[in-house]
Amino acid sequence: MESGGVTAGVGAEKNSWPEVVGLSSEEAKKKIVENKPDASVHVVPADSFVTMDYNTGRVRVFVDSSDKVTKAPRIG
Repeated sequence: MESGGVTAGVGAEKNSWPEVVGLSSEEAKKKIVENKPDASVHVVPADSFVTMDYNTGRVRVFVDSSDKVTKAPRIG
């Protein structure tokens, strides 16, 4: 079960960051790394094509032309 970006369970790790939508990419990266220090954070323009592979060490941050986060970043 998932609730607010945190997977339920003992020792659950945050897997999405809806609270960073609307922030700049740098602010979003800081918040993500606070929760997941080993994450490889990738900033991607919102209209870009990306691979569909799933990578538990990667978090993609989609931004608009003003460098604002457009959707909740998540692990994958």
